[in-house]
Amino acid sequence: MKVMDEVNQFFNEHIAPPHKIISVREREEDDKEGYRALVEVIEEKEYMKKYANDQMVGLYEVFLNKESEVTGFSRISLRYRSDLEEQS
Repeated sequence: MKVMDEVNQFFNEHIAPPHKIISVREREEDDKEGYRALVEVIEEKEYMKKYANDQMVGLYEVFLNKESEVTGFSRISLRYRSDLEEQS
């Protein structure tokens, strides 16, 4: 829960309110300790609504250290909200 709270707080302060936290996992690759989270964010909601366009959803990958502090993030995809989500 602490990891999810930290991700929510980080996105609210720096990017946009998270739409959905899809997953949180412990990082075990490359001998790095901490967590990896995937977060969906509605991108530029007001702009898209103003021009009657479908909302865009950005998928972000977020890295946190073992103290649950965000150490990095990147947007890994962007899609229209109405597009079907890819299933993995």
